[in-house]
This record gives sequence, structure tokens and C-alpha cells, in this order.
Amino acid sequence: MKLLRVGPSGAERPALLDQGGTLRDLSALVDDVDGGLLADASALDRIRAAAGAGVLPALDATGLRIGPPVGRIGKVVCIGLNYHGHAAETGQATPAEPVVFLKAADTVVGPDDTVLVPRGSVKTDWEVELAIVIGRTARYLETDEEALAHVAGYAVAHDVSEREYQIERGGTWDKGKNCETFNPLGPWLVTADEVPDPQDLGLRLWVNGELKQDGRTSDQIFPVAEVVRYVSRFMTLYPGDVINTGTPAGVAMGQPEPKPYLRPGDVVELEVEGLGRQRQELKGA
Repeated sequence: MKLLRVGPSGAERPALLDQGGTLRDLSALVDDVDGGLLADASALDRIRAAAGAGVLPALDATGLRIGPPVGRIGKVVCIGLNYHGHAAETGQATPAEPVVFLKAADTVVGPDDTVLVPRGSVKTDWEVELAIVIGRTARYLETDEEALAHVAGYAVAHDVSEREYQIERGGTWDKGKNCETFNPLGPWLVTADEVPDPQDLGLRLWVNGELKQDGRTSDQIFPVAEVVRYVSRFMTLYPGDVINTGTPAGVAMGQPEPKPYLRPGDVVELEVEGLGRQRQELKGA
């Protein structure tokens, strides 16, 4: 299934994108697409049954905003330097263990919402990523099979980053990763049963129509199952939590000088194979 949330920011309602590309209203079945729904197998079965029976009312998509596909996210866990190509382009050694950092949940916005370039920023960068959405509480998982069984689905994420704040201002990466609007997510949550191999997905990103990133998840240093298993050793993962799994080569930081960092007025488009497409216009904060 392709689950999503539509409507004004803070007042989104649950929806489904059917196989014919029609938006269907889920409001009569569930209150929201959130951790509570993703952990409730019977509720998900009711949605599947209603979708199969063709009884869900259609929504008019004209002018309808698409919000983040998951509501009330508890935390966004991110994996840095998780593609061989990205580590190479930035001149960094392949990490021996996953590089883990956090983004605040309030950085998450809809897939086509405006992204704000922070005041004073000169190094705002792009990063297309595969996002994992957790469906079952995960603690100390031991096997890859266990890990994948705790995944509710996948989505497109844009891990926007301010490199000066991240790298040159001291401390951890947090200052460059948690600026307002720095995690567009969606358009859909695609349930795990529709993604048979998360290590065989293409990721692409364009800036002002120019292709900048063109990679595959097969280049990940730590694949999806290992990431979920690893993270569960250090923190409890709850239904609705999101894990951004890193970005392939092609970011601005990895380009020759003058590096083409993002500016107000730029347009970024990105996609992950089978998971949908995003488009953001950048404005000054």
C-alpha cells in the first residue's frame, strides 16, 4: 500500500494512493497514519480490504497539499557516510560501524513544502535518501530477519544539511542538520511488502533541472537490515520512528570549487525508485 497524509500543515488527514493513481480517503477507517496505525496489523488489514473492495471514497487531488506520510514521529535517526561513493567523494574513510546522529522530528515537512535556507548560510547542501519507517518496537535485535520484520515501510527523505554549521562550527553535526524544514519526507509511505529488496533501489536528485545524484542502495556500506539491527542496540525504536539511511555520491560538498551550494530561488527535485518524487523551492529563512 501507499499511505499518505493530505491537507494543511498540522491538519492532515489519512489517505491511500490506489493502484490506478487515485487518492482515497481513509478518515472513516483510521484517525491518522502514525505509529499507532503502523503497529496495528488488524487496522492495516481493514485498509487493505477496503481498498480491494473499492469502497474508499475518492479525494480531489487538485491543489491538495501532501504532508509528511507519518504523523507524530518520535525521532528521526540518521546514518552518515553510508555509501561508498559518498565517502570517497568527501575524502573520508569507510566507517567501521554506522555513523549515527539524530534529527529533531520537527524538521520533517511535506515532500513539496518550501525548504528554508538558514540566515547567514553559505553551504546548504542536498542529500536524497531512502527512509525506513519502523512498525514494531525494536530493542536489541539480533538478526537481519528480525530487523526487516520490524520495518513498516519506506519513503523518500531529503536530508538537507548546512555544511559550515555541521563541520566548521565545532561540536557535533547537530547544528547543520536540525534547521527548520531540513527533512522533507514522502510523498508516500510504501509498505514493506511492496519493496521486495530495499538494496536494489535507484536514488536521483536534480537541482534546477540538472542531475546531481544518481545512485543505488546497493552501494550502501551498511544495508537496511544491518542499520535497523545496529541502531536497536543503542536506542529503542518505536512504531513511527524514521531512519534516514544515508546519501549516494553527488552532494555539493563533494564537488570542485566553487561548490554549488543551494541558494534561495533554487529548485530541488528528488526521487527513490518506486517510492515517489519530491519537489522543493528554496527560500530564505
